[in-house]
Amino acid sequence: MTSEGTSTTATSARPPGGGAAPGARRVPASTPAPDGRPEILALRALKLGDLLVAVPALKGLRRAFPEHRILYAAQEWLRPILPLTEAVDDLLPTHGLDDPLPIEHGRIDLAVNLHGSGGESRGRLEEIGARRRMGHRSPGWDGPVWRDGALERERWASLMSWHGVPADPLDCRLRVPDVANPAPGAIVVHVGAAYGSRLWPVERFAEVARTLAAAGHRVVFTGSGKERPRALAVADAAGLPEATVAAGELPLDTFAALVAGASLVISADTGAAHLASAYARPSVVLFGPAPPSEWGPPPGPHTVLTDASVRVGETFSATPDPALLAVTVDQVLAAASDHGIV
Repeated sequence: MTSEGTSTTATSARPPGGGAAPGARRVPASTPAPDGRPEILALRALKLGDLLVAVPALKGLRRAFPEHRILYAAQEWLRPILPLTEAVDDLLPTHGLDDPLPIEHGRIDLAVNLHGSGGESRGRLEEIGARRRMGHRSPGWDGPVWRDGALERERWASLMSWHGVPADPLDCRLRVPDVANPAPGAIVVHVGAAYGSRLWPVERFAEVARTLAAAGHRVVFTGSGKERPRALAVADAAGLPEATVAAGELPLDTFAALVAGASLVISADTGAAHLASAYARPSVVLFGPAPPSEWGPPPGPHTVLTDASVRVGETFSATPDPALLAVTVDQVLAAASDHGIV
């Protein structure tokens, strides 16, 4: 992990500052039009979990700049979650750092680097000609020194505080979506992950789900559309019907509502686990390549399972990290029992 990519998302090696000159930049129709307020652009073009650990920083910005419009630069699919932060006004659709940020040069009052501290993210923000900038200390930027191994919520809250914007790393709660929960009180078993290094074996998920279902609990399997075949395989191995598989069928805000009303969430270190933290729902989180000291949940009804002594730490590996494989079915079921699921 480098200071540029504070997440599991790989970034391009394209040199910063590339692309069209500011005066020639074409702004796509998807860019929100100005509404008359001064604007803040917070760059974090990453995934759901990355957004959720940055919520304390975003809430700090909201309190410190109540008259500003806050734009969050990230992928379009995250849009349904942004209103739930009660800190972000709109999304600037941004897919990674390969291309210049799709916004007019000189429009932004304050550019905030919540993506990392490397040359790519700095270069993309420098290109837009913001009047002010917040980030970590680096060439041309004032700020705190980047610390490897920091807990992510604390990293970004501390960055804000250094710049005179108080932020509490525990201020990570989300508003419950205004959509129906499709399975109130269910046990959410999130079987997917972005990389193979975080994929706990299908047969182990199945054994956990089979045991919990046999005890009378409603189990719902979740994941992305690409992860639906894996979720179906887990349900089949557990002897549960296809109707228990919600993977690929839930809009993101509905998924958030499902987690917000869950009796328990079982997941690898993914966005589902961070949603459980955001709603203070009981969770069992299985850690593989990423250490809980950097990405772990806040205090609350959350159990972390891993074995740091065998961690390899290769996030982008196609095979599960030994720290994840060391977690047993019995450990997960014992943790569920500790949360009152018997």
